[in-house]
Amino acid sequence: MGCAPSIHISDSRVVYHSGKESDESPNQTNTLSQQHNHSVPPGLFIKASHTSTYKAAVTEVQFGPMRLHQDQLQVLLVFAKEDSQSNGFCCACEKAGFKSNIAKTPESALESFLDKHHEIIIIDHRQTRSFDAEALCRSIRATKPSENAVIIAVVRRQSDRDETSIMPLISAGFSRRYVENSNVMACYNELIQLEYGEVRAQFKLRACNSLFTTLEKSQEAIEITNEEHKIQYVNPAFETTMGYQKEELYGKELIEVPNNEKKSDFIDNINSCIKSGKEWEGVYYAKNKNGDNIQQNVKIIPVFGHRGKIRHYVSISRPCSDNNKVEKQCERVQAESQTDIQSCRHKDRRKGSLDVRSTTSRGSDGSSQRRHSSMARIHSMTIEAPITKVINIINSAQENSPMPVAEALDRVLEILRTTELYSPQLGTKDEDPHTNDLVGGLMTDGLRRLSGNEYIFSSKHVHPSSGHPISSLSLSDIPPRITQAMENEEDWEFDIFELEAATHKRPLVYLGLKMFARFGVCSFLNCSEVTLRSWLHIIESNYHSSNAYHNSTHSADVLHATAYFLCKERVKQSLDPIDEVAALIAATVHDVDHPGRTNSFLCNAGSELAILYNDTAVLESHHAALAFQLTTRDDKCNIFKNMERNEYRTLRQAIIDMVLATEMTKHFEHVNKFVNSINKPLTAVEENEGTGDDDAVKTVLTSPENRILIKRMLIKCADISNPCRALEQCIEWAGRISEEYFAQTDEEKRQGLPVVMPVFDRNTCSIPKSQISFVDYFISDMFDAWDAFADLPNLMQHLDNNFKYWKSLDERQLKTLRPPPE
Repeated sequence: MGCAPSIHISDSRVVYHSGKESDESPNQTNTLSQQHNHSVPPGLFIKASHTSTYKAAVTEVQFGPMRLHQDQLQVLLVFAKEDSQSNGFCCACEKAGFKSNIAKTPESALESFLDKHHEIIIIDHRQTRSFDAEALCRSIRATKPSENAVIIAVVRRQSDRDETSIMPLISAGFSRRYVENSNVMACYNELIQLEYGEVRAQFKLRACNSLFTTLEKSQEAIEITNEEHKIQYVNPAFETTMGYQKEELYGKELIEVPNNEKKSDFIDNINSCIKSGKEWEGVYYAKNKNGDNIQQNVKIIPVFGHRGKIRHYVSISRPCSDNNKVEKQCERVQAESQTDIQSCRHKDRRKGSLDVRSTTSRGSDGSSQRRHSSMARIHSMTIEAPITKVINIINSAQENSPMPVAEALDRVLEILRTTELYSPQLGTKDEDPHTNDLVGGLMTDGLRRLSGNEYIFSSKHVHPSSGHPISSLSLSDIPPRITQAMENEEDWEFDIFELEAATHKRPLVYLGLKMFARFGVCSFLNCSEVTLRSWLHIIESNYHSSNAYHNSTHSADVLHATAYFLCKERVKQSLDPIDEVAALIAATVHDVDHPGRTNSFLCNAGSELAILYNDTAVLESHHAALAFQLTTRDDKCNIFKNMERNEYRTLRQAIIDMVLATEMTKHFEHVNKFVNSINKPLTAVEENEGTGDDDAVKTVLTSPENRILIKRMLIKCADISNPCRALEQCIEWAGRISEEYFAQTDEEKRQGLPVVMPVFDRNTCSIPKSQISFVDYFISDMFDAWDAFADLPNLMQHLDNNFKYWKSLDERQLKTLRPPPE
């Protein structure tokens, strides 16, 4: 591998494939052109489903993260006269789910093709007196859209002695010939073979053209070589950087391109790395056409082809910036340290293809093995914010930097990992930093992110789990049936619906009393049990019992999950008593006065709440604001009335922050921060120190910024933990949320509002599909991260079981909550 700039695309994503293609001709069909490979090339994943019930075929092609959708295939049938053969293809198109058009003359056929751009054209070549099939084929091939069309000639059946050459058909532009056979199944088989063969090959080529168009416009220098290091492609940015034209490079070996002779050992290191199948990333000098040295940041990726053999090397290079002196110094040290360089940083491809639903963490007996697997999943997670990429780049630069630079970068990393860099401090729009600064300067007394010196404690407060005595509340006046329903409230298997029935749909007061007693909340707040009862009653009375889902039972369920998480060992290590109290109160009030409609509905309807909160986190802002209004307007239920002012403000800030964290539009942002600021540093400590350095772990767990992230993650997981509950509870919650969404869709249609979630039409919705999507997009990654932190094998097992349940219903094409009785 020479020192010339190299070829890169994005990490491990193959957009260029070279492999020998072969296939056998299908029965009754002669392939005219080179036969196409119907298998899936490396790096290309194809999903397709066919139905014989007259539904459209659906095809998706995916290049790494790039997903392309193939619309319903269109077939043009050109037959001068209707006969059994044309009818056979018409029926076959309907059976395959293809859309067909029939043309009887060359003129109408050409006009129809230019209008529809059919993927398959079948021309009757048997009736030469009606029209000239070969002339028609030439006319179609003369048009631009025909590049992506497959044209078939229907020919008469010949005896062995009369078999004619197919060369005239090839010369005319036909792709294949079909020996006449009017049997519908024979026609259907031909169409399916065409779709999975030539049509799909054309579709892949169109996708490749799109990707190479992207490479042409890339500002980074990109180069592709074959396994023998002969250049096969360079983009315009490469030409500009190095001063060469494509024609001067194609077909030449990299060694022919001038490079810095002094770096021969360095080049050997690169070669040994990439030839072993690992990625290389680092900095080196290359000579351009004028002989000038250009220092470049380079990444080289080997691309695997057939049977796992390296077929290509893809590289991206970028000239080093002159504006960042620290970056230049780090890169120069990397380039010139030939003995210390360890640039063969092998970036695992999804950590050995870990499957989040089959890893040992879900159902393993060993806690340490489960924890290791969970941490491995964290490393493989793809959620990555721009700030995370910056942190990763700095981490890479530290590897071969001198000590002073490494220490300086450590301080930089400490600053970059603070919460405020991920989102605006005052909750304004991410895209407008000018507004952020202005609002931050004018509203210093507004909602603030907590910093370390704002946590003020009194010596009387003790951690509930520390073993010190806590004044317990009297629960003797609770009816026996309700007491019995709450007996196992410390277990995850606790049945909230049993308590709902026992309390006649008012479970929050009773569960709240018991939970708050267990955590010593009254002692912390210095309030009486009577005040707490009044507060719980006023909060529960402001939940709407008419809501199918967002009622006080949901609030009690979230409170139970929150309390359960607070008892996990690592969570207890992280949070202080004030954090625990804030979490329990936030869980209790997080959906108070929820109208049973989404934020989008309220904004579209122009509701008073949407106007009041400027269409931003409307419900969450309302829940938090109303909770404090209800609490402070009457001393009888004001649980905060005896708190010291600064302590109250700290508690209030924490409650508001947690309630606002339940807004789903920032779901991925919160999970991303948690993974990158907490899980990954913890993993690094544990991997580097074996069992983990206690001081380093404590630093990660207890920093003020990280405590905020942990509390947000805790309440988010508690809020949408339904898929991790026991199956019957999961089914019940799924039915309730679906009913609430159905009601919203009904109301949107009645009022003529935009339908926010069209899939939740009660007449057509598949509840299993909606649950599968919810788990795939929101639950899996989040609970993988939370499980890696808090160690929750029982939840992950329920999640697996429930996911399999919904999949089984979906595979049976059932749309209901449960299968029909046998």
